[in-house]
Amino acid sequence: MERMRIAVTGLAATYPFGGVFWDYMQYVLGFLKMGHEVLYIEDTGKWCYEPIAGTFVEDGSRNARYLARQLELLCPGLKDRWFYRDAMGQSYGRSWEYVRDFCKNADLFLHISASCWMREEYFEVRKVAFIDSDPMYTQASVPGYVNGTVEEEERSRVEMLRQHHVFFTFAENIGAADCQIPTEIFHWIPTRQPVVMECFEPHEVAVSRRRRVLTTVASWEPAEGGPVVRGVQYRGKSAEFERFMELPSRSPLPLELAMSGRAPRERLSAHGWRMVDAYSVSSDPWVYRDYLARSLGEWSVAKNAYVASRSGWFSCRSACYLALGVPVVVQETGFSKILPSGKGILPFSTMDEAAQAIESLARDPRQHSAAARELAREWFDHSNVLNHLLEKAFCTAPDSR
Repeated sequence: MERMRIAVTGLAATYPFGGVFWDYMQYVLGFLKMGHEVLYIEDTGKWCYEPIAGTFVEDGSRNARYLARQLELLCPGLKDRWFYRDAMGQSYGRSWEYVRDFCKNADLFLHISASCWMREEYFEVRKVAFIDSDPMYTQASVPGYVNGTVEEEERSRVEMLRQHHVFFTFAENIGAADCQIPTEIFHWIPTRQPVVMECFEPHEVAVSRRRRVLTTVASWEPAEGGPVVRGVQYRGKSAEFERFMELPSRSPLPLELAMSGRAPRERLSAHGWRMVDAYSVSSDPWVYRDYLARSLGEWSVAKNAYVASRSGWFSCRSACYLALGVPVVVQETGFSKILPSGKGILPFSTMDEAAQAIESLARDPRQHSAAARELAREWFDHSNVLNHLLEKAFCTAPDSR
């Protein structure tokens, strides 16, 4: 494919955590390694999170320094390939004039996770694509929009989405008979998280040197949160976690949670969960990567909205575990209809299945580790994922404008 000019949006400065950095920067670095001219744009119009203070702040200067430092460590070629505007309107990295000129001549504007304040300059790009990484939440307002009952804020959000040309989603089961995600208005094209394998494979830890513990990094979300779609209340991750509260008593391996948010830590500890402060293991991309690599495996649930809708969503974090040769025991969302499962990826829906999957991993961690690595190479490698994305983006006629 010919060399393109590509803008990629994200939230790596707004939320300065290792996992968030990898979510977005693997698109940026992946396109760069494929020979494209790339620019990272973070222009949310929102306050940014200051993890030391544990609150949101208007001044983004500290977050901008974090972003600049991590990008240079990731790849010197990205040192001047970024733009960040904070809630005060202060710009960092490239100038706004540079960004505006870049967009005038760009081939693709990749709007990921509704992370960007979509100014008119961004819509001047030849092809404007949206990536939905939060399925069911993204589509929740569509039925109400269609029948005219949606609130004004949600109506405006759907109208903003409609200005894009092409639509991708992490809901890889979308459109299937068992998937409950609304499909009106938009033609959603399945995609998944790209992984730049060379950022992970050299840092794989030998199975014999890993901690014999299953880990995950997560945020505790209120159980009452989540969209209502066609009269059905969907919820967040904590609602699913409650179903597996007793799992440590049935697990042959310790289960460790690097948890942020208002988690019931005392209750979790009383049930046998090991609790770790999330920021201590995700303060930057390299600390985060090391924490994942030293784990024997991952164990995690998904948001109730992903599970109950049979979305087919698969975690960006779990993809990083796989790239490090670390197998994942993760809650079924319908992804096993697409991704090979049973070795490397061990899905579960019930307590019994979760316990059995952990027992399988504990019996033969080397076999599952090798399978995890191969799954990452075959299904998540950036060149495969991003080439497919580009092919679909430029062979798809404008959909909803």
